[in-house]
Amino acid sequence: MPASRLRWAWWLLAWMALGLGLVGIVVPGLPTVPFVLLSAYAAARGSQRLHAWLLAHRQFGPLIRDWQAQGAVGRRAKWLATAMMAAAAVIMALAAPRWWMAAIGIACMAAVDLWLWSRPEPRR
Repeated sequence: MPASRLRWAWWLLAWMALGLGLVGIVVPGLPTVPFVLLSAYAAARGSQRLHAWLLAHRQFGPLIRDWQAQGAVGRRAKWLATAMMAAAAVIMALAAPRWWMAAIGIACMAAVDLWLWSRPEPRR
């Protein structure tokens, strides 16, 4: 299937991922960085205007450029993500109706955190 026929799907994915990323700024446990990176990936295929805006953004731009160039995540972002996941884990442990429900969520966040810390830091 030609890329032009899928362009609308990439455009939709880019905007949905960006929306979820923005919600993740204020909702503990919902990550911002992966959704912004997904948005940039999809925008590069479906909306050059959105992709250019993301790359030029004061907060998101450096993060996206580091990821695209080196597959790297900055130390500050790693620490912030770890702290937010830890806070979400505490909330889940206290609020989950069954222990195993919290355990599944905490295990998923631990796996993401391990993966995140395995990524290199940007070379300057």
